[in-house]
Amino acid sequence: MSFPIATAVIAYLLGSIPFGYILVRSFRGQDIRDSGSGNIGATNVARASPALGAFTLFLDATKGLLAVTAGSLVAASAGHAATPPPLYAFAGLAALFAVIGHMFPVWLKFRGGKGVATSVGVFLALAPKTLLVALALFVALVAVFRYVSLGSIVVAAAFPLIAYGLRDYHSSPAILAAISAIAVLIIIKHRENIRRLLAGTESRFVLMKTRT
Repeated sequence: MSFPIATAVIAYLLGSIPFGYILVRSFRGQDIRDSGSGNIGATNVARASPALGAFTLFLDATKGLLAVTAGSLVAASAGHAATPPPLYAFAGLAALFAVIGHMFPVWLKFRGGKGVATSVGVFLALAPKTLLVALALFVALVAVFRYVSLGSIVVAAAFPLIAYGLRDYHSSPAILAAISAIAVLIIIKHRENIRRLLAGTESRFVLMKTRT
């Protein structure tokens, strides 16, 4: 197996771990896909249990960060550690496939989440300054409009532009391409939310006060 393929496979498998599904099944004996939006991500989990939603967010972000770290380790083992462009290419490849793994996990018949939390993890590794700006923008949008989906869509669309403007992509076209591809995937996964937002039928986000 070639090193790029190994990077993609490792990142995909890490990204495909369905923490939201596992946590809700383990602690509540329920299938999160049968409640709320049917999504396995942190937002839908939080509707059933805020504590489990927060834990899902943490774990989904962590697996994204670990996937990029694994990609960098594979690059190092391939002898590319001393040459930044190939190293960043491996990191970008790992980031993209970690998000793809979360969105389309083989364990759940490719029915996964929307990739936002996992993207937080990969962006922490790839573009930390941009992530801080994006998180501030996300919080402001959700606070004002109460739509998590709107915040996710707008931030995803803006993220590559912010990263480019801040020069926060290691001057690597591969990193910028990976960031842009992830942003497009997130927006595509929110297509139903976009339709509901335009129709005025999207649900506003309200935390339920329930025990885990």
